[in-house]
Amino acid sequence: MTTPSTLFRRLAHYLSAGLLTLTLATTDATAGSREQALQIHNRVAGIPPSETVLLQMAAQIDAGQIAEAVKIAMDNEAFYSVTLKNMATPWTNRDQTVFAPLNDYVATIIGLVRDDADFRTALYDDVVYTSNAAGLPAYSNNNNSHYEAIESQGVSLKDTLVRRTQSTVNGLPAEATSGVITSRAAAKAFFIAGTNRAMFRFTLLNHLCRDLEQVHDTSLVPDFIRQDVSRSPGGDSRVFLNNCIGCHNGMDPMAKAYAYYDYEFDINTDPDGINGAIHYNIEGTLDPETHSRVEKKYRINSSTFKPGYVTTNDNWLNYWRKGQNSYLGWGWNSPALTGSGAGAKSMNMEIAHSRAFASCQVEKVFQNVCLRKPGDAADRAKIEEFTQSFAANNYKLKQVFIDTASYCKGQ
Repeated sequence: MTTPSTLFRRLAHYLSAGLLTLTLATTDATAGSREQALQIHNRVAGIPPSETVLLQMAAQIDAGQIAEAVKIAMDNEAFYSVTLKNMATPWTNRDQTVFAPLNDYVATIIGLVRDDADFRTALYDDVVYTSNAAGLPAYSNNNNSHYEAIESQGVSLKDTLVRRTQSTVNGLPAEATSGVITSRAAAKAFFIAGTNRAMFRFTLLNHLCRDLEQVHDTSLVPDFIRQDVSRSPGGDSRVFLNNCIGCHNGMDPMAKAYAYYDYEFDINTDPDGINGAIHYNIEGTLDPETHSRVEKKYRINSSTFKPGYVTTNDNWLNYWRKGQNSYLGWGWNSPALTGSGAGAKSMNMEIAHSRAFASCQVEKVFQNVCLRKPGDAADRAKIEEFTQSFAANNYKLKQVFIDTASYCKGQ
């Protein structure tokens, strides 16, 4: 241990040699790198580093290799089981709370990030991640036991998650799978009851960072607004023309993509749908009440406005490609997309290939790492820069964490 008298003698020596300024500068730089390393690890991994890891990261920072320091933090299991889990869990429930069990939606997001996959595919690939750890219940389309056991047993998400085709485990045809959107967790939260508009709204919230009020546009054609929407709420048509129409005229023609999906459960024995399962009407299977593949929920309250649109298929159309919502950047770097199609997979591809999707993921990482929303011109310029980099690097979300942590260090 260095005593005060020894320290004093050393300082006197440096003063006499004229080296005090250089020494203090070096000491401050060393302390700064440790502090930066600690901050980066705490924010990226969600837990403090060991002394060994702290020194490794500080050495990389001193060498100007900040990206390498961030990678060391991301190598910690907690990056997956804490940071990514806490970021993605609110996307899987209507309360948008982090206090929910691990599920297939979250595990799939974590697996795709770990594997440096194109993050856009989270919305449309035939993919789900499960754990290959011993002693776990098998994946089931009727319960969440597999993932709850992963969490309760402290199984490593970093080391045991394996990519599988969703269609082999949940019974959906491959063409009907749409990444996390057709995961069991998403179906339980957003396909249950209702009219399936919830799935569309929360997809906007979670993956475009916008609620319906932010894409409200009363100028669009209302030809796909369904029968359950009154054209004169409370007897006043102005409410519809100035409010309701602005969301429904864009949402309803796109939400048609989910027309063949439902979440089925026995309401008598399982009123909360704990043990329900995603359901998809395959070709040739007709709903006994509607005599159509379209789920009957699409025709509830049909007497509210009988001349309204009746859904007969899952063809969809994106009216937001024109007008004020064209700024969302539809088909960004993807000219093959035309703004129309059939089914969830193609519609969610439309969403995932928008510029707004890329920017939204960057903003979410920014908030998680910088612990604040982008607040000034410098922040906004960085969001733009990181969004461009995200796209240029094949939508690898790890790189966004690296870029953001490098920018926010010391803040």
